[in-house]
Amino acid sequence: MHAVVFAYHDVGVNCLKALLAAGIKVDLVITHQDDPNENVWFGSVAKLCADQNIPYLTPSANELIDLAPKLQAIAPDYIFSFYYRHMIPAQILACAKIAALNMHGSLLPKYRGRAPVNWAILHGETQTGATLHIMEAKPDAGDIVGQSTVSIGPDETATDVFGKVSQAAVEVINQALPKLIKGEVPRQANELQKGSYFGGRKPADGQIYWGQQAIQIHNLVRAVAPPYPGAFTHHQGKIMIIAKTSLKGPFPSNLDLGIEGIQVVDNRVFGICGDRQVVEVLEWFPDNK
Repeated sequence: MHAVVFAYHDVGVNCLKALLAAGIKVDLVITHQDDPNENVWFGSVAKLCADQNIPYLTPSANELIDLAPKLQAIAPDYIFSFYYRHMIPAQILACAKIAALNMHGSLLPKYRGRAPVNWAILHGETQTGATLHIMEAKPDAGDIVGQSTVSIGPDETATDVFGKVSQAAVEVINQALPKLIKGEVPRQANELQKGSYFGGRKPADGQIYWGQQAIQIHNLVRAVAPPYPGAFTHHQGKIMIIAKTSLKGPFPSNLDLGIEGIQVVDNRVFGICGDRQVVEVLEWFPDNK
């Protein structure tokens, strides 16, 4: 079997390795150039390709359509997308002789779209996972080929959960490969009405509003904790990144629960929330650090 792979991030690295281990001939990889303004803390698909002597390209989103003739000439059995960030044009998806398949970091149909792990934590989910599905013009909407579920602990950050999802993605692709190699593509309906679509997140979305419930603020901190841009608040004229919080207590009895925001007692930092509950700030630092 021959494949063209669109890939980036740890999921891209791990799933590409799984294809190679299964004997899939990868004729071309499409990946991204790393953004110098982004905190790149994850594995490099480009480096893996260089190490394995696999041809790779790093086109912009606008240049993707120009690849259609090249992919038509390759005529791969499969096109795979593993955490590739651009929408792949329908003309390219049509180049796959058997199927075009995408790995998404949620239990579809929930959390379609961007930043699925971050959104799942933000909404207080206790589980998520990885889903391999048929690619269509509409994002994350095609039939489901396989899924694997992971737990989300009450204090786990997006990075913690992303590590689990990366391994779940490898489990999904390994479970699917025996049939895919035979040209068989398992399918079950992706019932979109049972889920929702979410857009991308910006650093400004990390601002803490102390009028929210304590659990909402704790979940925000977990969802965007470094190496993501982080949740932030203003304190004594500075913007402070809050990297870790706790809801567990015990808390000092002399906190004023009627005043929302930061209070420092006995060299401990607390946030008083809109529901008169408390989050303890375990790690914070000025945003210029």
